[in-house]
Amino acid sequence: MVAPEKDPREEVIQAWYMDDSDEDQRLPHHREPKEFVSLDQLAELGVLSWKLDADNHETDAELKKIREERGYSYVDLIEVCPEKLPNYEEKMKSFFEEHLHTDEEIRYCLGGSGYFDVRDHNDHWIRVWVKKGGMIVLPAGIYHRFTLDTDNYIKAMRLFVGDPVWTPFNRPHDHLPARKEYVQAFVNKDDSARAVDAAA
Repeated sequence: MVAPEKDPREEVIQAWYMDDSDEDQRLPHHREPKEFVSLDQLAELGVLSWKLDADNHETDAELKKIREERGYSYVDLIEVCPEKLPNYEEKMKSFFEEHLHTDEEIRYCLGGSGYFDVRDHNDHWIRVWVKKGGMIVLPAGIYHRFTLDTDNYIKAMRLFVGDPVWTPFNRPHDHLPARKEYVQAFVNKDDSARAVDAAA
């Protein structure tokens, strides 16, 4: 029997369910036993992912194609570490506050690594570890947060459709159209599928 081919994205993006511990947010926070989450399961939550060539991001044809297909006209670079980010402690606190955006959050890791935590359909935290070469898209309306890991460094490309709007809406903001659309598209989708199966 041939083993299934490993998804190359898993070299740069891994995900797992988090424990409920209040220990340092930069620790992995695995459950015991560990419960990993596949990239296909993340896609069911609307979280998209790619493995790209971070060393050649300026000339990468695949990145160019993704940008063209998804309309990512804006791009900038950010380095998150105590030495490079002004008001580091304050920013890290705000990044780790659970929030949503009314647009996609697109991050492409060019160096270092960090954790993007997202809520699943049952409101449990999934920790998404993104390393150099990993690019993820968090859909508009998903509750999420960000923290560095214990290496305390990430260099990321931020992409956006049109002029960037980085406004975070801290939970609860369930009344926002972006949240309602997210729930309809990704959370209630499973409920309606189950209802159809039950009626058949």
